[in-house]
Amino acid sequence: MQQISERILLTLWVGGMWIVGPVVTPTLFKMIDDRTLAATIAGQLFTIMSVIGLFCGGLLLISHVWASGKQVIKSWRAWLLLAMLLTIIIGEFVLAPGIVEIREAGMPDDARARFDMLHRSASTLYMMSSLAGLVLVIFGVNIRIASGKQNSTV
Repeated sequence: MQQISERILLTLWVGGMWIVGPVVTPTLFKMIDDRTLAATIAGQLFTIMSVIGLFCGGLLLISHVWASGKQVIKSWRAWLLLAMLLTIIIGEFVLAPGIVEIREAGMPDDARARFDMLHRSASTLYMMSSLAGLVLVIFGVNIRIASGKQNSTV
């Protein structure tokens, strides 16, 4: 049952990231002439994905800690999950508010460089997290060995 739950959580989280980032967002900007509206919709979708990521990632990390016990400190999977959760927190609560503030101010010329830096940083973190998620999809969060016992440090 735990393996099924893990797969569902990873599918919701990582699958959602890959759909929203490289598929839906460029489509919005291609199909909607009003770039401000497209950016607002994209921003809302990224916020939704942040909530999904915090929920799914949090549950996955708790499950992994529970399954690994004291060995969790040696688990690259736990560290990867933690890094992914940190990228969500930084993106949603540090970078996104600055992006929204500048956009809502009408993108003044003197703020353009800061906007570009924040947006580039958020995009980079999002892509890093998306790639890390693929690693977890490929290798799983909790590994089972032949005896059926979980070993998460492999």
